[in-house]
Amino acid sequence: MDGSKAVQALGEALPLWSVIPFVGMLLSIAVMPLVAPGFWHGHSGKISGFWASASVILMVAVFGWPAAVSFLDMTINEYLPFIILMGALYVISGGILITGSSSGTPGSNTAMLLAGSLLASLMGTTGASMLLVRPLIKANAGRKNRALVMVFFIFLAANIGGALSPLGPPLVLGYLSGVPFFWTLRLLPHMLLAIGYLLGVYFAADTFYYRKEKCGDSFPAGEKHPFKVRGMQNVIFLLGVIGALVLGARMQRGQKILFWGIQRTAGEIIRDIIVLIMAVLSMYFTPEWIHDENGFTWFPLQEVAAIFAGVFITMTPCLDILQAGAAGHLGFLVRAVRQPAHYFWATGVLSSFLDNAPAYLAFFKAALGSFYPGMGTRSAVGFFITDYSRYLEAISAGAVFFGSLTYIGGAPNFMVRSISEESGIEMPGFIGYIIKYSLPVLLPLFLLETFLFFR
Repeated sequence: MDGSKAVQALGEALPLWSVIPFVGMLLSIAVMPLVAPGFWHGHSGKISGFWASASVILMVAVFGWPAAVSFLDMTINEYLPFIILMGALYVISGGILITGSSSGTPGSNTAMLLAGSLLASLMGTTGASMLLVRPLIKANAGRKNRALVMVFFIFLAANIGGALSPLGPPLVLGYLSGVPFFWTLRLLPHMLLAIGYLLGVYFAADTFYYRKEKCGDSFPAGEKHPFKVRGMQNVIFLLGVIGALVLGARMQRGQKILFWGIQRTAGEIIRDIIVLIMAVLSMYFTPEWIHDENGFTWFPLQEVAAIFAGVFITMTPCLDILQAGAAGHLGFLVRAVRQPAHYFWATGVLSSFLDNAPAYLAFFKAALGSFYPGMGTRSAVGFFITDYSRYLEAISAGAVFFGSLTYIGGAPNFMVRSISEESGIEMPGFIGYIIKYSLPVLLPLFLLETFLFFR
């Protein structure tokens, strides 16, 4: 049995108890920052490593080589490209310094949230988030309720604004599988509705808090300074990253390299190398004073890399079960997903707790297997777009939008939170974020999206 068939058989055989380490990882992220914040921030990498090691040791001991191949495939084909891309965008964006005299008023904050939303589709959610997060923090240095704007920044710049182009996870996975580059423009009505709704809710809430804080006394009417952008050479490196993604996708049908049962194309390897080179060039050509002014440190990236290593590894058995379709132990869930609304919510809820990239991939493949069983992925994608376009819209919108529901829905969420806390902003914990912000604000939006586009 070859590697891919062995892993498919593994997904059908895996019992539900195989996801226990993943549940433990999620509970650690949700509970430990509340009950033991000092221990969590000092040892989050070790906790992540514990759950990842437990998952690997348990699965390999029980299921042998197919389980090892599955973990290796997740690490090499999903986690490493993911963290390379996130790291490069973090470094490059950290080399661009925006200065000016934004005052942190509800109007100026709303304008910056809109800018972040639009930039997210031009440079990816990670790039847009890292470019604007520090200017937004500086603009609100005199505000008391700063967490509000940072949470909405996560909603918009780190997630929903990235719906129009496949320049990063999760939509890049569809592009790599054959979805046309500009197909995602079909999500424009969905995105405009979401952005308009969220900006309206934010402006109303921040206006209330602004008046309550009497912020007019907090911001002295000093000399106004025009906005300036420094480190513009990093725009070249950002374009290099985008070019690498496009080149890697175009070379998907190229030579395939096999090792230890893991398959990679030459295009994927070249893509990752170019992305790394762009990051190195950015560090070399960016003056140190720009990084100092930006408050650039490696800690947010290190924290995200460590935590998401645990998330990616421990969720591997869960994804294997899902991708086994109706033959797996979550077959009841796969069989229940029939209509566009089902795909929107199923992909979305899974994105909230599995990271939106693998959740997108799981339901994307499940849909192809359901409608075109036995057909190759690229051939099936063409028919899928023609015959069932609304289903792909539902999967795409669910993955992008619901990624904002929790901190682990996407890597930029954690990065924004980490940078905000480094700057002294008291961000809500995992559960507080969901109960106080995301469910009350986002659930009505998701219901409206369902009624208008997917029923």
